[in-house]
Amino acid sequence: MSIKALDSLIERVRVAREARGTLAIRGGGTKSFYGEPVQGRLLDVRCLNGITRYEPSELVITARAGTPIAEVEAELARRNQYLAFEPPRYPDIERPGQRGGTVGGMVATGLAGPSRAAVGGVRDYVLGLTLLTGKAEVLSFGGQVMKNVAGYDVARMVTGSLGILGVICEVSLKVMPVPSYTSTLRFDCSEGEALDLMQRWAGQPLPVNATAWWQGALVVRLAGATAAVASANQKMGGEPIDNALAQRFWLGMRDQTDDFFVDARRSLADGAALWRLSLPAGAPPVPLPGEQLIEWGGAQRWWVTRESAARVRQIAAASGGHATLFRARDKAVASSGLGVFTPLKAPLDRIHQELKQAFDPDGVFNPGRLYPGL
Repeated sequence: MSIKALDSLIERVRVAREARGTLAIRGGGTKSFYGEPVQGRLLDVRCLNGITRYEPSELVITARAGTPIAEVEAELARRNQYLAFEPPRYPDIERPGQRGGTVGGMVATGLAGPSRAAVGGVRDYVLGLTLLTGKAEVLSFGGQVMKNVAGYDVARMVTGSLGILGVICEVSLKVMPVPSYTSTLRFDCSEGEALDLMQRWAGQPLPVNATAWWQGALVVRLAGATAAVASANQKMGGEPIDNALAQRFWLGMRDQTDDFFVDARRSLADGAALWRLSLPAGAPPVPLPGEQLIEWGGAQRWWVTRESAARVRQIAAASGGHATLFRARDKAVASSGLGVFTPLKAPLDRIHQELKQAFDPDGVFNPGRLYPGL
């Protein structure tokens, strides 16, 4: 790691702490829309850049937090390996037309793409990381091997914490070989029929890697050994989709550039909001007005709706899950003061508060980004 760059960040934290100031951690800035509004003086971590270790035979790569995801994936592709959880790469705010996102932001948000239900999320692939805390201390957790379970699993705990615990400096990730073969099938069906099909397939030994239903079409990606995918193609039926077209579709789903997400962002100007409902995969259709996209075998349901935050959360809870306000023109208005994320129950809130106190007792980093008071 660049000692000079890290020392500069440490000094910024020390100064902020002494002045009782706050810092807003940012890498590429592509996910600034996610979570509660960003507060504090900018702390740009792109100075922590570069891949520091890559062992293809061990399926492990280590990179500094400011390293672009694209750079990591390009290096992995040379060895026919990849980030199996498909982190979204939103448009680069400084380079129009380019995909952005950094390793640190990827881990801090914990967002994953279409294959999440089949292969696991970001947290499942974080082996270790180095963290700059609000006490201006640099701590290392986990390791650079898969069989490392000593102590508290802080590395995975930091995943999805939106920077409230500290600055992610370096991350070690488990990577995977690219599947031998993939194919994509399309099924014309209703929402209920799609949910039934996905539940039926989930109970069978099929190489289902990703699913997406929208406007009467269920699209399914199969991935794995050539023989297994070929057998599943024959067993499941459906309409085969050309590989080039399928690849564009799944990239659009991963990076949220597909028509559903484009239309969703346009509708924000008219007062709608984009909600992400996390539900049990077998939950029945959700009675919400608006436009819906279903992913992850039914476990992730996107809704573009003008329904109130209270109603959306009530419906999600009744289905056994919770709802996150993902995008809105004015999140304060869209959330009706209830917050972007579903409020924590008392025991979980206490744990969050204690973790914040342990790592950032003076509230230097990303104040309120995850929950009020954190």
